[in-house]
Amino acid sequence: MRQKTSYAAQVGAAKVRVAAKDGGTLKAMLATTAAALALIGVLAVSPARAQDPAASDRYAAIVVDAQSGEVFYAMRADSPRYPASLTKVMTLYMAFEEMAQGRLKPDDVITLSSHAASMPPTKSGLKAGDTITVDMAMRLIAAYSANDLAAALGEHIGGSEQRFAALMTVKAQELGMTRSNFVNASGLPDSRQVSSARDFAVLARAVMRDFPQYYEYFHVRSVQFNGRTYTNHNPLLAYPGVDGMKTGYINAAGYNLVASQRKGKHRLIAVMLGGSDKAQRREHVTSLMNTGFDVFARRDKGEEILVAQNEFRSAMAPKYQVVGDSTALMAALDAQDTEDGATVQRLSGTAKAPGVVAALSKAEKAADDKASAKKTSTTAAAKKKKKDPDAVWAIQVGAFKQKSLAADWAKDVKKRFPTLKAVESEVSKNEAGRYRTRFIDMTKAEAQKACKAIEAKRLDCMVVKS
Repeated sequence: MRQKTSYAAQVGAAKVRVAAKDGGTLKAMLATTAAALALIGVLAVSPARAQDPAASDRYAAIVVDAQSGEVFYAMRADSPRYPASLTKVMTLYMAFEEMAQGRLKPDDVITLSSHAASMPPTKSGLKAGDTITVDMAMRLIAAYSANDLAAALGEHIGGSEQRFAALMTVKAQELGMTRSNFVNASGLPDSRQVSSARDFAVLARAVMRDFPQYYEYFHVRSVQFNGRTYTNHNPLLAYPGVDGMKTGYINAAGYNLVASQRKGKHRLIAVMLGGSDKAQRREHVTSLMNTGFDVFARRDKGEEILVAQNEFRSAMAPKYQVVGDSTALMAALDAQDTEDGATVQRLSGTAKAPGVVAALSKAEKAADDKASAKKTSTTAAAKKKKKDPDAVWAIQVGAFKQKSLAADWAKDVKKRFPTLKAVESEVSKNEAGRYRTRFIDMTKAEAQKACKAIEAKRLDCMVVKS
């Protein structure tokens, strides 16, 4: 590919020609030539800065407010793309749901089948017949992107990877992921496995909203297993406020990333698909996040910014040239693709989602009917304590689809944070039909202190007035 040179480099080269024509000294010519070549050299070794990521037909991106869902920036967000290992976010969402319903436990043992063990790298290195706990498998899937363990977890939950992938597609449709179709649990190359940037923003919000108790899996920096250290592939986890989620790469997709970052009371989700290399992916997502938080900061100061998309175009104009939209799906996958340097063959299983809709269990209804509408009981000490007239504040630590999950999360939070043991909790239904988990009857200072401790553990918390 022909490398574009900067305006400064072209000017430098022009000066050389003029100097030579006008009889300039050799010393001046050499100095100017060196400066021009230095600029060209910087571009040559820094393709992430020299190339506009949006110029690639594979590029797609979106930035959303994690709490409200407001879209700050979107480009080709609904165009079909290959998700690669971002698929594993969906795989883990399915596992989270099984754990929340009690059908799967962290210490359950998975036995690797020959099919799972045959997956190409990245992988754990376990052989057919080897065992691993669900918890350790999930950690290695989230942090190290182990393809063999994704397939094994899918088989453990769905009976076969093919059936599990069909269940993934059905669940994606339930969540509002309108462009997604899954045929495997790992994201290994298959031309039928497609999604979109917007769909993965929807999925990221769903993970945080539905299963905040399990979100820390996406923040695991490294995993010790069988005498080896497995390091997380996500470089943004070293950045302040970044607490997840997942990277992905295959040849046909390019470099993909879903990232979540919190600054103060705000949280953003950014999705970038189709990067040309890791450096470009990292820098572009960082730029998207910085621009989004700048919009938040200006709004907090009173500015009315209704169309945040314009702010992104303005902020990135010096670095990124916006080109025309492209909704055509990329050419069919090459017969061989690579993930992390290993050659892999296209998978060929088929999965028809409509055929397995009936297999989805709806045990949630029974759990909701059984759950009591009364508030979680308070301790004897809390009952005897005289209510402070300033205790009109509360903290909200989650909102769930089922009342039982909201009540269970209240108990879990109390176990994690002993200072909340004497604080009354309640579960109430909001206008959107979600069950909110709140701790009530607190002063503003108590609520702020509690939220600070909870957020330090990378869990969501919001101070509200009762």
